[in-house]
Amino acid sequence: MGERIILHCDCNGFYASCECVLRPELSRVPMAVAGDPENRHGIILAKNELAKRSGVQTAETIWQAKRKCPQLVLVPPQHGVYREFSRRINAIYGQYTDLVEPFSIDESFLDVTGSLHLFAASGGELADLLRRRVREEIGLTISVGVSFCKLFAKMGSDYKKPDATTIITRENYRNILYPLPVGALLYVGQAAAEKLGRLGVRTIGDFAARSRDAIQGVLGKAGAQLWDQAHGLDDSPVVPANRSAPPKSIGRGMTFKRNLVGREEVRAGIEHLADEVAARLREQKFKCRTVQLSIKSPSLKVIGRQKPLAVPSCLFREISEAAMQLYLASWEEGAPVRALTVTAQNLVPWEKAVEQLDLLGVQSSRREKQGKIEQAVYDLRQRFGQQSIGPASIFAHELFSEKKEEEES
Repeated sequence: MGERIILHCDCNGFYASCECVLRPELSRVPMAVAGDPENRHGIILAKNELAKRSGVQTAETIWQAKRKCPQLVLVPPQHGVYREFSRRINAIYGQYTDLVEPFSIDESFLDVTGSLHLFAASGGELADLLRRRVREEIGLTISVGVSFCKLFAKMGSDYKKPDATTIITRENYRNILYPLPVGALLYVGQAAAEKLGRLGVRTIGDFAARSRDAIQGVLGKAGAQLWDQAHGLDDSPVVPANRSAPPKSIGRGMTFKRNLVGREEVRAGIEHLADEVAARLREQKFKCRTVQLSIKSPSLKVIGRQKPLAVPSCLFREISEAAMQLYLASWEEGAPVRALTVTAQNLVPWEKAVEQLDLLGVQSSRREKQGKIEQAVYDLRQRFGQQSIGPASIFAHELFSEKKEEEES
């Protein structure tokens, strides 16, 4: 088989575009999807083209965007709706190859090396076909990069927007990519770009012109990998979601509507998050050996602490109790808490989580009973919904209507 043909498909202004499909009148005014400032998530998540022309930028605060565009219309995010749009779009991609790797909710890599001949004469022709289908069938536009490796395909989709195809080959990648600022190279963050800038490395071409050893001396091992990528030496495969590596951790985080103060409010917050972590562990048939708790103060100071468990567990009570012990041991009682994250780490599949029996099996018997109770709760939720049953501390508390932040790695 010859050169690989990789596509990177990126939806344009995804959240805002979904909203405009649902409410076409929004496409005629500058609009943005934004978090609720009452819940302290007041930033721009996505904007349409009219808002973009007014200078509105993703991730800036609502007040900054309003100052640039006073007539800006704000709508709250509908994450479930966006996931459904994403599913439908990826279903289209899946009609052309079984090698579809979602990179985020609005981006996917496609390896069409083995299937291209069935649908099109070239990668660019297939990219145009996908753009047309998504536009006509879903109502959204996508930009597509076509290349021989994932990195250049990704940079191709970023190169021209909206609703465009960019083809990057071994013959033209230097002409297209090397004039770009070094920060446009995937995984070169602001700090790395500033460090390179002080050495006179301002474009990707400058970066590629330096020796591999010189770049590694500045950025370490990651710098050497970036140097390889800048020279088209990226052979990373497209890995479909159903073939991806199992997660190394599962966590839930939450920024609360108001600061938590005191042991009982923090306990309620921890139990709320631990309940969801335990449910996700059970769903994916994992147990964890370690529990981590991260705590953020109103001044945005963050600490993280870990605690190993006596035996691998997916039990809500054991995860929440371990997290509570971490809080009591590491945070001044009464000091306000802005946000919490509970994470299950060092995961092990159920069938490999061997438990050593304690003397007379008393503790194991208790854990078995607790496990049956939590399994029954999980089964009820599968039938009747997540909010059908749960700890009273959660349902009784007004703080837990806010969206949680999911962490899985």
